[in-house]
Amino acid sequence: MAGKQSCKDSLPRSGLEVVSEPGTVPNEGGFTLIELIVTLIIVGILAIAIIPRFADRADYDARGFFDGTLSVLRYAQKTAVAQRRMVCVGFGVSVVSLTVASTFGGACNTPLAGPNGVAPYSLVAPDGISFAATPANFSFLPSGAASLGQTFSVTGLTGQSITIVAATGYVQQN
Repeated sequence: MAGKQSCKDSLPRSGLEVVSEPGTVPNEGGFTLIELIVTLIIVGILAIAIIPRFADRADYDARGFFDGTLSVLRYAQKTAVAQRRMVCVGFGVSVVSLTVASTFGGACNTPLAGPNGVAPYSLVAPDGISFAATPANFSFLPSGAASLGQTFSVTGLTGQSITIVAATGYVQQN
């Protein structure tokens, strides 16, 4: 009966079967113990290096207030051009607020609504964050130019400042 095949041998192979030598363990998919240990060591090193950066929120708050101030000032300049009205920018130690002239050529007497429709449009810094020196109040003219050019920065954010170019009203990050 050497020529006869068993039922099992006559079935076609699916290609997914594990074929191994008799007496050996088939190669199962997975990770070796060494690979798992090395992965845990790398994750541990990254945790030691990165987690302390998230513990101090002041850096993120300072950057957020800086970016928010840039956005408020750029919005004010674009609104002045779009509405052909003067837009006044008022600064406090840790706040930026906007007002707009209700008529062309008039004084700033109406709180400016923000992009979400809420008036007045202002930005208040988180606790512990402020301007390094309180910037001077100024206005954007209907042409887009600024009444005053100046450069200022936010505390806790080194090497970054905001510059307003008087002639064009351009608000740039330095």
